[in-house]
Amino acid sequence: MAKNSSKTTAKTGGIKSGAARSGGNSIKNFEERLERLETLGEQIRKTDVPLDEALRAFEEGIKLARTLEKELEKIDSRIEILMNSADVPADESPELELFDTED
Repeated sequence: MAKNSSKTTAKTGGIKSGAARSGGNSIKNFEERLERLETLGEQIRKTDVPLDEALRAFEEGIKLARTLEKELEKIDSRIEILMNSADVPADESPELELFDTED
């Protein structure tokens, strides 16, 4: 039975649906799920993939895309709240230097 679970893990990329979404793990899980979605897309595009396997990958991809979209909407809402916070004077623009990756 251990063989089946390892095959399943390899087939799904080690990502189980309903992954934890709390704390610092949420970004990592988001990135892992996005990577899984990209892998599914590549798998579907292959011409040698059996139709039933491509359909399963498509279904998983649709579910992942929907959950990622919902999570992005939540993140967008949080950013909107932070940007419109009463703590920042209206005439003061937010400091975005922390997000600059070019050094």
